Amino acid sequence: MTRASSLAALLRTSGPSLLVELVVNFAAPWIVYHYSAPRLGEVGALVASSGPPILWSLITFIRSRRIDAISAMVIVGIVLSLLAYIGANDARMLQLREKLVTGLIGVAFIGSTLIGKPLIYWLARAGVARQGPEALAAFDSRKDIPLFRRTMTIMTLVWGFGLLADAGLGALLVRTLSISDYLLAGPMLGYAVTAALILWTVLFTRHQQGVGRARRAAADTSKEAG
Repeated sequence: MTRASSLAALLRTSGPSLLVELVVNFAAPWIVYHYSAPRLGEVGALVASSGPPILWSLITFIRSRRIDAISAMVIVGIVLSLLAYIGANDARMLQLREKLVTGLIGVAFIGSTLIGKPLIYWLARAGVARQGPEALAAFDSRKDIPLFRRTMTIMTLVWGFGLLADAGLGALLVRTLSISDYLLAGPMLGYAVTAALILWTVLFTRHQQGVGRARRAAADTSKEAG
């Protein structure tokens, strides 16, 4: 399959959901803010503009019909986002609070490695569990392998610091862009950071899998020689 045909297949399968994401996270918040600001003021309009993304997150969670590490992260994100709006009386401070949510999640990722419970492991396990019991059993069988544990820890740290970087850059944009412009630039930054982290995760996972295969091959050769 050529790259063009692979891209076409990806667009056919993921295109509709990608379009919904773009509408919910880019177009809808900007439109709601733009048309409600004259009546609600900056703060009220900004709170109203958060409605579509939060509502979509709730719908996605309800449709999944399961409670696991992935859905728990969605719930935490929703709750923290709602808490960020309590007592807000300044639009820019409100936008900074949203980035504080991202920063707090990043801190949680980093903190989880300090107690030996890297969050990436639990999120990956939840994703594998959705593939069936056999896939979950195969995943769990690797949890005590040192290379596997090290991989989970490194990925959790990279995601944690990546989210902190997203929060820091977002705070800088809040201070330099207009409220309306940030409604477009903020999600773009978030998607860019997430895409970069996902790409790194895929490449790093493949590298670590190669290291694991090489180590197993070396061990088998050593046994045969012995």
